[in-house]
Amino acid sequence: MQRRKIATVVGARPQFVKAFALSRAFDAAPDFDERLIHTGQHFDDNMSAVFFDELGIPPPAHHFSIPGAAHGAMTGEMLARIERVLLDERPDAVVVYGDTNSTLAGALAASKLGIALVHVEAGLRSFNRAMPEEINRVVTDHLSRVLLCPTRGAIANLAREGIAQGVHLTGDLMYDATLHATPVAERKSRILERLRLVPGKYGVATIHRAHNTDGADALGPLLDYVAAEAKRQPIVFPVHPRTAAALARAGLDAKRPGIIVIEPVGYLDMCRLLHHAAIVLTDSGGVQKEAYFHRVPCVTLRDETEWTETVDCGWNRLWRTPDYKPRRDIADYGDGHAAEEIVEILRGAL
Repeated sequence: MQRRKIATVVGARPQFVKAFALSRAFDAAPDFDERLIHTGQHFDDNMSAVFFDELGIPPPAHHFSIPGAAHGAMTGEMLARIERVLLDERPDAVVVYGDTNSTLAGALAASKLGIALVHVEAGLRSFNRAMPEEINRVVTDHLSRVLLCPTRGAIANLAREGIAQGVHLTGDLMYDATLHATPVAERKSRILERLRLVPGKYGVATIHRAHNTDGADALGPLLDYVAAEAKRQPIVFPVHPRTAAALARAGLDAKRPGIIVIEPVGYLDMCRLLHHAAIVLTDSGGVQKEAYFHRVPCVTLRDETEWTETVDCGWNRLWRTPDYKPRRDIADYGDGHAAEEIVEILRGAL
């Protein structure tokens, strides 16, 4: 039996969640051997270690600590460190997720060494090149040998850019993870009791994108928007470390009437918060989808989204848009077996 060695690069919360789903499938496959590389992009225990503990992800084979630098410095250091690991490990393929600096660094390292690159969540586009995440997505897609698309819209985006080889529709790994984790969260999480929240009578807000946290010009109006929603119902606001630093720099205080400011929470607590929320306000692509998985209406705190089907199907709207479109289910996200589908695709592609 041919045994394929996979090096998986992760560094941020949404990537841990997706890796959890796919790593379980790799572990169950006798012909795959996965080695996890954690760049340390999210270094805070509440943003990193807790996810490994709660989700039962084995400790990374390689764990760096590269947080908090400017984009170029962070990506460059990650690239150098990942390259050294790949030279030692000599994997058959490198798997990267999404659109972070860790994604781009892993993609560049693999490509320069001639190692097959696999991009999970390929083809997503916000069409806003001012966002670093959009640059990371585009470059990674154009370097990838295997492009794993969660939606038909993502496939169409790639086709417009001339990418047709190695493109596959897989469904969404975060849906796999949500289906597995929600009953566990219901049993184990006590966050609603701790915060004295009534199911269906509160909202959840998250803000972390660099585009929204780089200055008061962007962050202030978003905080005002969340505060206005908090007049209707309490809003739980787990504050990302980047957001906390941005608030301090801008002299802004998130502790306003109705806003419950808390530290970042683990995956199970967040899963339970989302599952029982009445509304979600977020600039996170992952949380937009998670809101849909829990069938909770979402407001995206941006002027565009890469997850356009959540808007088209009426579960999400942009914050400057007055209302939702008619609501319907999103078939593209699959049936919770995206991880098994990906393993089968890689068997044929590597």
